[in-house]
Amino acid sequence: MKLTSDKDGKLIEAKSNISKAVEIHEMAMQDDVMKMRQIPTLDLPNGKQVELKPGGYHIMFIDLHNQVKENDEVELQLVVENNDGSKETIDIKALAKPLTKSTETAKHDEPMSMHKHGH
Repeated sequence: MKLTSDKDGKLIEAKSNISKAVEIHEMAMQDDVMKMRQIPTLDLPNGKQVELKPGGYHIMFIDLHNQVKENDEVELQLVVENNDGSKETIDIKALAKPLTKSTETAKHDEPMSMHKHGH
């Protein structure tokens, strides 16, 4: 998923009815080890594309109500807070894609990869 804001702001929340909780996470190198951690917000600088993808910033669905299958439609709401304090909610409907695809068939602009994860 690629986000581009037309004003400075930050992603402050993600919500979905497919899981008990939805968190904003990042993967980052720390002492030569790749670590994943929840972050409270994700900066969205004016005009700069911010990409969410496996191995970087991503949305984590915690405690899925049901297993998500390939091509299931997933509803997601992103809440963005602009620098003036106003908030906007963006409604997204995305098709679930498998996490594993060969490099020949993988598309670089697939909307979202979904997986069940327990912390």
